[in-house]
Amino acid sequence: MSLHDRYLNLIDTIVNISLEGKIRSKEQVYRMLTEEVSLSTGEIFELCLDENINVTESQLETKLKATRILRALQTIKGEWERYLKDQQISAVITSSTQEIIDAESEERLITLLKIIDQNQAKILTLEQIQQLVKSLKQELEIQSNLTLAQELRQLTNGITRGIESWQKIEPYLISWIYEQNNNPLGFGGIAESKGPWILWSKQVDNPLVQQLFKTIASNQSLSQLPLETYGKDVSSWVELAIIFQYLQRGLVAWFDQQPYNVKIGKQLSISTFLTFAGIWSQLSQCFNLTNYQILANSCFQIMLQILRTFAQRPDFPLYGGIFASFSGAYLKNTLAYLDTPLKKAEKTQEKARILTLLGYSERTLGQYEKAISFHEDALKIARSAEDKLCEIANFNHLSRIFVAQKNYAEAINYSQRALILARQTGDKLGEANALVNLGYSEVFSAREKDSIEPEIYESAINYLEQGLALSIRLEDNQSKALCYSSLGIAYLILEQPQTTIKYLTEGWKSAQFSGDLYLQGLNLSYLGEAYYSISLLPETVIYAGLGMYLLEQIGANEWRQPAGLLTVLKGKEAELFEVALKQGRSQIIALIGVDGYDYLPELLAKYQQ
Repeated sequence: MSLHDRYLNLIDTIVNISLEGKIRSKEQVYRMLTEEVSLSTGEIFELCLDENINVTESQLETKLKATRILRALQTIKGEWERYLKDQQISAVITSSTQEIIDAESEERLITLLKIIDQNQAKILTLEQIQQLVKSLKQELEIQSNLTLAQELRQLTNGITRGIESWQKIEPYLISWIYEQNNNPLGFGGIAESKGPWILWSKQVDNPLVQQLFKTIASNQSLSQLPLETYGKDVSSWVELAIIFQYLQRGLVAWFDQQPYNVKIGKQLSISTFLTFAGIWSQLSQCFNLTNYQILANSCFQIMLQILRTFAQRPDFPLYGGIFASFSGAYLKNTLAYLDTPLKKAEKTQEKARILTLLGYSERTLGQYEKAISFHEDALKIARSAEDKLCEIANFNHLSRIFVAQKNYAEAINYSQRALILARQTGDKLGEANALVNLGYSEVFSAREKDSIEPEIYESAINYLEQGLALSIRLEDNQSKALCYSSLGIAYLILEQPQTTIKYLTEGWKSAQFSGDLYLQGLNLSYLGEAYYSISLLPETVIYAGLGMYLLEQIGANEWRQPAGLLTVLKGKEAELFEVALKQGRSQIIALIGVDGYDYLPELLAKYQQ
């Protein structure tokens, strides 16, 4: 009997015993296929199966048993596809096991991390990772190399404990959110008794994981961990890698699916990515200092995997607004730790986007030269990757930096390039930002030249208003906040305080909604100046004080501007200043709390040092 006829005969046999009611489960069909069909000749079997299905479908209206026969054939097809899939997974597990075994000792942990990376074309499920552990244990039993056996044992123990720990934490993944009431949902700056970390630490047994969670909860530096104690315990770090991967994935999936407020959900997803990337980056730096290079490289590898996943999202924040769920200290630490490692990453589209994020974050911190370097690198990579949206965004960011450096000719140049490219490619968000940057740059340029030509300012204001109209149409609060802020500052320069107050107030509201602390602080600072220009002392103290606090908390150098205004005001009218501060206490506390209010005098003292 030919192979073709043998497979036709097998299919007929399965169909006949199905019609006789002798097939008790799909597993029975699956077993018959695995025993009788060779994968090397699977194409012939599929051809025979398709022939039977086509013939049977043509007989549905004429043959009495055709429907039942077709149902049996479809069962065979389903189990055959499952068999193929299982064999593919088996091949992946086998090749992954061999890859780990063949790796050099110092590369073995990183090899495992690459295999379970969520950016792989074939992502391993939790069940498949357990199959990998089983495969590694089988190799472990026959391994004569004692060093290799010990390293495999560390990896398998770590994965097994990691899965067990995750399964204990999973029921508490989001339960803490419902206990927050009106408290923030981010991961930085939350008191130790609140937030997820303490709750999660109570679900695990590993002392390292417990201590790490508690350190994060109290917002302390991870350098406080006794890494000398845990540095050689590779299995604990593997356990942590498994726990963190599923924590991050679970939180992002939950935040992304929140129907009550899609934008806030996305904002929290972004914060989650940055939080976990920041943690791994800090650990990498800590291990570098203690000479545990294998663990330092492994933590760095995980950080890059997280950032790569983040950069592939359609809502990746090319124009800012990522700091809402971070405290100032944690944000500054995150940026500092992410700075150097990223320069080693491969030149990919993802890297261009991550460098863009770091560039505008460094601008926020007043590190203009470093920000320019990030954006120029991002531009080169974006062009080679043909990522036009990223290219336009970097033109826009460079324009804002040059305004801050008072290089208005370059600011106008980059905003014009962004505007041309945005219109050529249909990037409306990029166009809105480019229009605002162009108008903003021209206002400052005209002021520097002491130009009083009304048409110059009219042209600049027109660009700003076009950008605002476009951002409103796009319903993009981040861009709206920037437009309102830029218009408000432009009218402040033009000495029109009432119009300034109107735009800056709207800018502050939009920045609150988008969660951009930098733009919130900037709008509040300029509101303080606007109220000062019309001699409204209480409002000046309230808004300048709030702006000073928010900008200092995220490390933005501009906090010194409102601090200077308040210092002058206090020097001239010390008694009235104190009265105004007390009168505004309830309004200030509503936004930054009692601790924030009490910190304002300290900030003014810091400014004068």
